[in-house]
Amino acid sequence: MPKDKSGKKEKKLKETVEVAEIVPAELEDTVQKKSSKDKEEVLVPLAELSPIAHPLAQKKLVKKLHKTIKKASKQRQVKRGVKEVVKGIRKGEKGLLVLAADITPIDIISHLPVLSEDAGVPYVFVASKEELGHASATKRPTSCVMICPDQKKKTKRKEGDEKEDKDDDYRELYDECYKEVEKLDQQIVF
Repeated sequence: MPKDKSGKKEKKLKETVEVAEIVPAELEDTVQKKSSKDKEEVLVPLAELSPIAHPLAQKKLVKKLHKTIKKASKQRQVKRGVKEVVKGIRKGEKGLLVLAADITPIDIISHLPVLSEDAGVPYVFVASKEELGHASATKRPTSCVMICPDQKKKTKRKEGDEKEDKDDDYRELYDECYKEVEKLDQQIVF
């Protein structure tokens, strides 16, 4: 009798190992690696994007947004995740809201566009939650990120001149993205 149970356990282990080997091969089709700088570009099919994902950022704007998010996260001026973003919007913080369009179920973030419109915060959708998480300096995929440039800084300043130069550079990039997102938000597409 004990041999039967151990045999069953071995069979289950073999089945799980086979399934684990099959899954990564399927996932490799959706992830395309670039050779330069070890960067991963995630391709999301249009069918997997949410139907409420409007305005959706184009490729050029997505690159600018990711760059802005990276610089803002280094200066700790980013709110990551639904809970932090909702708290920030309700407190009246101003900024730029970036949402991922491939979130399922969409009910998780469906209330954020309405909240941001009421608060006067512009928002934009990007295709991939994985790229959004990578840009915001986290290992996990992130559903939404809010860039708050006027947020109080908690970092200590030792070299004031260098910090101000970096902040000015980040601020210019943020302003460009902000203007482009406002233009997208005002355009009506049928």
